[in-house]
Amino acid sequence: MNPLRPIDAVELRQLRGFLAVADELSFTHAASALGVGQPALTRAVRSLEEALGTRLLDRTTRRVELTDAGRRLRDELAPLLVRLDAALLAPGAERPVLRLGFTSLLPEVCGPLTTAFKAATGALVRLVRRDDPLAGLTAGACDVAVVRGELPEGVRGRKLLDEPRVAVLARGSRALAGRRVVDWAELAAYPLVVNTVTGTTRPELWPADRRPRLACTADNVDEWLEAVAADHGVGVAPEPVARRYAHPGLRYVRLKNAPSVAVHLAVPVRDPHPLADRYLATATATAVVTATATATA
Repeated sequence: MNPLRPIDAVELRQLRGFLAVADELSFTHAASALGVGQPALTRAVRSLEEALGTRLLDRTTRRVELTDAGRRLRDELAPLLVRLDAALLAPGAERPVLRLGFTSLLPEVCGPLTTAFKAATGALVRLVRRDDPLAGLTAGACDVAVVRGELPEGVRGRKLLDEPRVAVLARGSRALAGRRVVDWAELAAYPLVVNTVTGTTRPELWPADRRPRLACTADNVDEWLEAVAADHGVGVAPEPVARRYAHPGLRYVRLKNAPSVAVHLAVPVRDPHPLADRYLATATATAVVTATATATA
């Protein structure tokens, strides 16, 4: 019988852990993507290095870098694990499906992100639209959600980008007539139409002593658009969302000094879909996170 070699003790979890750190160049981010504790991930990578008899990562208090051996292993390991994942699907079994939820508009970055995710995992992605602040995530309607605004308790995620806000007005309104650009503070003088379900703008975003009056509320994007077009008040929305809904009765005014809208990918804290964290990790690997949408005049 052949003696057990150190390399025979290498485990799949160690290889996946190393690959996650190699992609993220951060033990903290890699642990979050894998849904494991950072100490456990550190031990797994260290055990892999001991089994292989070589250092794969150079670590300092400020950064993590791949050694030459680490780069070679990453380049050879990544396609092998993709093939392994495909092989582990039983012959004839249905491909796994990840449900991606959204409320009004998917950011453009979700296109290449989803393509990369499907190529890496062999999974399918089904889009789910819900008029719900979390796109039905906590109700189980989707597995990963595109969420505009800050994440509440019970979900965790990764920031994708920041979107600028624009003002939306009835085309015949006298408010801001002829203006193409307006300062955020000036909007406090005009009544505001608010989408209370999936909207991202509330009077509370302005200083307490200088806030717009709440003109009326809406429960979804369509009602909000019609209320603004009827000149009940001024609307404010992320620029890509506002322009997605073409309406002959609306015009747009660019805002200066307006707080941007953070766009996150979110997953439940408890019992996430097995591929949910992989989708988040793909966002970083494909370098689409923390982009900034560009406003147009």
